[in-house]
Amino acid sequence: MTAPAIRARDLTKRYGDVQALDGLSLTVDSGEFFGLLGPNGAGKTTFINTLVGLVHADGGEATVFGHDVEADYREARNAIGLAPQEYNVDRFFPIHEVLEHKAGYHGVPGDVATERAEDALKTVGIWDKRDTRFDWLSGGMKRRFMLARALVSDPDLLILDEPTAGVDVQLRRDLWEIINRMNDAGTTILLTTHYIEEAERLCDRVAIMDDGRKVEVATPDDLMARGSDTIEIGLADPSVTPPTLTVDGVQNTRIEDGQLLVTAAGGSSVAPSVMRELEANGHTVTSLDVRRASLEEVFVDLTREDHGGDTDVAMEVEA
Repeated sequence: MTAPAIRARDLTKRYGDVQALDGLSLTVDSGEFFGLLGPNGAGKTTFINTLVGLVHADGGEATVFGHDVEADYREARNAIGLAPQEYNVDRFFPIHEVLEHKAGYHGVPGDVATERAEDALKTVGIWDKRDTRFDWLSGGMKRRFMLARALVSDPDLLILDEPTAGVDVQLRRDLWEIINRMNDAGTTILLTTHYIEEAERLCDRVAIMDDGRKVEVATPDDLMARGSDTIEIGLADPSVTPPTLTVDGVQNTRIEDGQLLVTAAGGSSVAPSVMRELEANGHTVTSLDVRRASLEEVFVDLTREDHGGDTDVAMEVEA
């Protein structure tokens, strides 16, 4: 049986008074596209830095394809390609040389490193900038280069820490296409993101982290199924007071902008019963639409529960 791409057990890490990781346990299967969500300070970057050897955990263990990230550091690190949030790039060489040097760090011979650099720059669409220094690239090209640098070692596990932060919509979609192709070809992807749409569209499963702990792991669809949908109903005879509904699953009703809004778990399955009850009570339904719960709403609810009350969560949804 193939070892999981990532297995973390009871990881802990403290910085002074801050508990960055608090018994984190997490498994990512080989070949999976896995999302890591959480508010700022949840411990996502500390977890990634533990995997790549930049942080020494206080307790617990982590493996990459069965290699302990500390005892088998070389094997674990050679399996990982990392595109970090911050730009940590040698700015004095043309970008193709930076990639060749990076491949060399992983023991790739010079002629193969040159080929790898060319392939990586072509994959991300900046081969024509190969003789340009990093500082002279545009913001979007810098993001593309960070992905190319992660790819040049031909990793089995690609870790992307906020890879599309601050980029325009078109570049974000271009990067999605690139990393989707990588995943389709068998590369395991670990993605941290603040863009809910990104997690919904790309990930097989997502883990929600908060305060250094795992709050939940599930598919985006499973998580959204836990939320409440909104059934938007147009009535021929709208009133200020919403009609009473006795259908199982209905949580509340209200009138807004002349429409009846029904909040319910499993809106698609509840909607036919709602419409039948309304018509049986003399109402004429003129339109009906079901707006599914969003991953953002579920995320906020889960992290609020984890805090035992209200919490200020910084997440973004693309318009």
